[in-house]
Amino acid sequence: MKPSAALVLLALAAPAAAQAPAPPIEVQYTQFTLPNGLHVILHEDHSVPIATVNTWYRVGSANELPGRTGFAHLFEHLMFMGSGHAPYGEFDSQLESVGGGNNASTANDRTNYYIDVPSNALELALFLESDRMGYLLDAMNPKTVDAQRDVVKNERRQSYENRPYGMADIALNEMLYPEGHPYHWPVIGYMEDLTAASYEDVVNFFRTYYTPSDASLVVAGDIDPARTRQLVEKWFSDVKPGPRPKPLTIPGVALTGVQKKTMTDRVQLPRLTLAWLTPRHFEPGDAALDIVADVLAGGKNSRLYKRLVYDLQIAQDVSAFQESMDLSSDFQIVATPRPGHTIDEVQKIIDEEVAKLQKEGPSAHEVERSLNQIEASFYNRMERLGGFGGKADQINGYFSKTGDPDYFNEDLGRYRALSPSDVRAAAETFLPRDRRVELTVQPEK
Repeated sequence: MKPSAALVLLALAAPAAAQAPAPPIEVQYTQFTLPNGLHVILHEDHSVPIATVNTWYRVGSANELPGRTGFAHLFEHLMFMGSGHAPYGEFDSQLESVGGGNNASTANDRTNYYIDVPSNALELALFLESDRMGYLLDAMNPKTVDAQRDVVKNERRQSYENRPYGMADIALNEMLYPEGHPYHWPVIGYMEDLTAASYEDVVNFFRTYYTPSDASLVVAGDIDPARTRQLVEKWFSDVKPGPRPKPLTIPGVALTGVQKKTMTDRVQLPRLTLAWLTPRHFEPGDAALDIVADVLAGGKNSRLYKRLVYDLQIAQDVSAFQESMDLSSDFQIVATPRPGHTIDEVQKIIDEEVAKLQKEGPSAHEVERSLNQIEASFYNRMERLGGFGGKADQINGYFSKTGDPDYFNEDLGRYRALSPSDVRAAAETFLPRDRRVELTVQPEK
């Protein structure tokens, strides 16, 4: 997983041996499936008088085809452009009138939407969510598709083409994954594909993937489960069913050597990215690589940060993370040399520290510190109900990826079970120096 931008540290943590066993996490829920195939999960949480409606569609950029990329992200926009019984503008105006909020995001493997409202406005949220699931095409036309196509193109310009080091993200995926692999192209799509897509292409994509059987709905918060089930049945039962798309069957991918590339950008400082292909989300090694990333660059006391930024002062910043995904994951180390220093200087130190970790492993204290940060971040996310990464979103994510809405204990248990030797073995196995991508961005002359 990518590390949270702000981890809540557990200060003055006692040694692991002296800590009492943490109590098991229990997230109570009920679940049912409507006749049209929509799976629904209800979770009560009366701590505050709010409710959230969280919807995951099991479709992301990985479900697109070469030459027709960017559709999943395009629909993230189109889902806010009006539906059969909620014309354009009504979605936001009605939610704002009751003090609600909403957002959406697209990734390689899923597209998710949430609506947060005061609990007395839950029915409004369910109506709006059901209407765009069942009746979006009634309001969609070539004009609205073209308008949002232009919005997405402009977002690509802002987020990639005109953002410092932005095009490096696209180049990195193209180097890690061969042409034709679902992770080869960017989530936002290629500009020429967005231009070439016909209205019929877009409609067919929606009919294929935006079906009740390809979605899961979590309603959580200050709710009465019996009454909430009645409301869900009232608003979602008339959504027409559709066949569930065939699951992706992608052959394994591997790097057989070192791939190097240097590109230029309108930046002042060069930047180095080292990347490896690593185990999929929840597979053995995935959690251990989160610890590897934290030991190397997770804070000012981490090995790379201390040596590159503090001691030698040859780098301006350094980060590391395991990007966990469904078909394959990748591990990245990213560093920016300070003015007057070079990529080669920085890469030499990175290689030394990775090799040292592979040979000697982390100390027990380093593993404990990383685990404390992961646990603190984990519990901090559980305190939030709605939004991205909140409890409802996690319930939906766990169900979509594991089939178990209450996978909290198992997820955290992956980290608690790790020893320093497990972390060392993961670094040695999955970060070989002779099978990786080395991408350098140099300032334009």
